[in-house]
Amino acid sequence: MLWRMPTQIANLDFENAFPPANNALTEPNGLLAIGGDLSVERLISAYRNGIFPWFSEGDPVLWWSPDPRAVFLLDRLQAPASLRRFVRRSGWRVTLDTAFADVIVACADSPRSGQVGTWITDQMIAAYIRLHERDVAHSIEVWSGDELVGGLYGIAMGRAFFGESMFSARSNGSKMALFTLTAHLRSHGFVLLDSQVPNAHTTSLGAQSIARADFLTLLAALIDDTPEGQPWQAGPLELSTLS
Repeated sequence: MLWRMPTQIANLDFENAFPPANNALTEPNGLLAIGGDLSVERLISAYRNGIFPWFSEGDPVLWWSPDPRAVFLLDRLQAPASLRRFVRRSGWRVTLDTAFADVIVACADSPRSGQVGTWITDQMIAAYIRLHERDVAHSIEVWSGDELVGGLYGIAMGRAFFGESMFSARSNGSKMALFTLTAHLRSHGFVLLDSQVPNAHTTSLGAQSIARADFLTLLAALIDDTPEGQPWQAGPLELSTLS
């Protein structure tokens, strides 16, 4: 991500609040504010308001709210038949919150097409590990034996999950993580999985683009809802409900 200072963007210090997300620019990708920190409190405030950090090493902290927004609407999402067949014969297993640090580091190390380096810096890794320790950030791990072959991590609030990044060390690793997570979220009453900026890969998996204003309205209706049951108990996830 090549950053340059835009005009008329809010400058944050360590105390002031975010401006409304609808103030964000349309281009590039909904830049809203610059500065502040990655404290647990700041990050929780950001996600509650449809905002997330995204910046490269050496840049100031940059805060974004894209328009349009890429989302997975869980009641409309179904795993491809080819993936369901793969899951049945793979012998792989999926776990929840058993290796968060390993997943985020693997996401940081995973090469991306057209991307040099990573936005998941050491500063970001430390911040999201703190969120995980507060039971706000969660990971899904895909295992072949004792080898971590795929996974993803993100933020859970209310009945919304904000996907941050995923990786595959083997083919289908990230897809198995994503669709196992979506089935798990749906079973606990979640409605939305946010995937931030639209791109060809997430669109191919079923993500839809919606207007930022519509996303913020939906988020406001979900953010303080209580999920059903106990969605974030660490351990193995059931694969028979993958759909």
